[in-house]
Amino acid sequence: MLTSSARLSCRNAVQQKALHSRSAQTFKAFYATIRSLRQTYEPPEPDDVEPSEKDFILSLLRANPSLRDTKSYLASFGPRPQSPQSPAPKTEERPTLADKDVAAQTETKPPDIKPAPSPVVASILNPVHRRTALVKLQAPFTNRQLESIARGMVYLEKLGLVSVIVVENDQLPKGETGERTFMLEETMRVVNALEAQGARARPVLGAVVRLGPKPGDEDSTEPRDYILPEAHTFPSDLIHIRSALRAGEIPVLPPLALDSFCRSVRVDANDVIAALVRGMGEAAALEDGAVRGEEDSSMSPDEIDLTPLRLMIITREGGVPSYARQGLPHLLINLTSEYTYIRETFDPRWKPAHPTALSNLELARTCLAFMPPTSSAVMVSHRSPSHLIGNLITNKPAVSSSLPHALLQGNRRLTPHTPTLLRRGLPIHVLRSVDQIDKGKMKALLEKSFRRKLNEDAFWARMERDLDFVIVAGDYAGAAIVTREPCPPGTPTAIAPITYLDKFAVLPSHQGDGTVDFLWVALHDETYGLGHPFSANPNGGKEGKGEGRDLVWRSRADNPVNKWYFERSTGHLRQGDWVLFWCDAEVRLKTEEGRRANAGSSYLLEWEKGRLGTWCDVVMKIPSSWKPKN
Repeated sequence: MLTSSARLSCRNAVQQKALHSRSAQTFKAFYATIRSLRQTYEPPEPDDVEPSEKDFILSLLRANPSLRDTKSYLASFGPRPQSPQSPAPKTEERPTLADKDVAAQTETKPPDIKPAPSPVVASILNPVHRRTALVKLQAPFTNRQLESIARGMVYLEKLGLVSVIVVENDQLPKGETGERTFMLEETMRVVNALEAQGARARPVLGAVVRLGPKPGDEDSTEPRDYILPEAHTFPSDLIHIRSALRAGEIPVLPPLALDSFCRSVRVDANDVIAALVRGMGEAAALEDGAVRGEEDSSMSPDEIDLTPLRLMIITREGGVPSYARQGLPHLLINLTSEYTYIRETFDPRWKPAHPTALSNLELARTCLAFMPPTSSAVMVSHRSPSHLIGNLITNKPAVSSSLPHALLQGNRRLTPHTPTLLRRGLPIHVLRSVDQIDKGKMKALLEKSFRRKLNEDAFWARMERDLDFVIVAGDYAGAAIVTREPCPPGTPTAIAPITYLDKFAVLPSHQGDGTVDFLWVALHDETYGLGHPFSANPNGGKEGKGEGRDLVWRSRADNPVNKWYFERSTGHLRQGDWVLFWCDAEVRLKTEEGRRANAGSSYLLEWEKGRLGTWCDVVMKIPSSWKPKN
């Protein structure tokens, strides 16, 4: 056995060895830390980026926003200008303290109190102005489908759009035993899916809307073209939603409402969403009025604008089927002028695959009536979460509705899952005489759009002589002026007279809001698209009846809009400082293709001979409508 002194010496030796080992490990860790700090940063390889981050970046690139789209996005989500701060009062000079006094004050200062961050630094670190979107999640969805949807919601949150989600399940009949428990479980599934994608979500399981029309709605005599929601809410009812948004969480709600006995009952999700859109807009207006009354009207980075900017209806059905696309979805809908006609032309054979298309169309019309004019709604399939980003950044449909069908191929190819963008839109009217035109408004539109002074006497004299029709969007927010230009004697009737697009103008304030596409589609229906069944739109024009005519127009060679014209025209011809564009009558092209069958088309058909020469000779001699530049 070891003596006590021997055991003591062994214990000391072991302790010293352990101490030396810990010192060595501490030094190695310290050295590794310093070394890592001194190493230069190397960006990760593409394969090292998380798949979700790759998808997010690719979705941004696919959106391909224009300069106008980018400015519009920054106007909605960019940093808000801060109000000028009053100069800080001059501090009184204090006597210099000794080192001991400074040390004493430093020691007595509580360690948990941190100085407030500079407003400038806060604006740089948090530059996104957060906005809200109402989302209808029309279940049932599988876990995989829910994962895809949640990823899209997370992408939108990164870009500043925070979703308020209402969950619905159409396969669960109302009044069934246990429906409340089932809807709460469905709500928690959505919350778990969002959190699995890295988002913070909060289930709001209590009712936040009340059944019945809002007090005062029944007595209102204000004309409206939408159906009032069957539920309502007050600003005080939104406390849970506002709290979740301020905490950076996505609120998820079941479709519940309080009845007259203050019982929480299941209702249609459309009523909940419509009531929330109206209530959140009214609450935001009250908050904005309160803020304007204060001296410092700048919004805190933790605040969020409750005014809904988007309505998103996510289903397994996709968009609204279109009679013009053989059941494939509409790309862009002008609810003001197309709503009734879309309902009338909805084929009953589409009902099994799109059982809620018309009710969701009605929901979009009601909600957009309470949302800002720049807002939009999108009906999208669970298969297309990346389209939500494109819609947010560009506020445009996935594919322009004014493009020819022949160009809808490849990446632009339409599928049953192509989303439908819906806008409140503007009424479209076709005027057939100069007497129907408001000359003052038309002059203002043309001069603002072209940034030139109109030579009024010569312009209106020419309109009196050659006008065919004018398409007007809204209260002269846009217009397309078409004339019938006479040709030399002996010109074949297939060419003469020339259907000439004299002016195509949209107010700068409406550029990018869909008015351009609405106008061009109406122009197509009245000229080179005549004769097609899908040109029968009720806008006061020919409603698809008649024979299509070639549409011809000219544009300056340096006009930045020419790229847009190139995509929509059948052909073009450069003539010095000008480019001549045309669109062939579509029915005639179809007839020719059917007649020739598999023989194909020759380079120059019989009816085409001489028309380019005639067009150039006539169109290039049309006098300018503008006064000379000073």
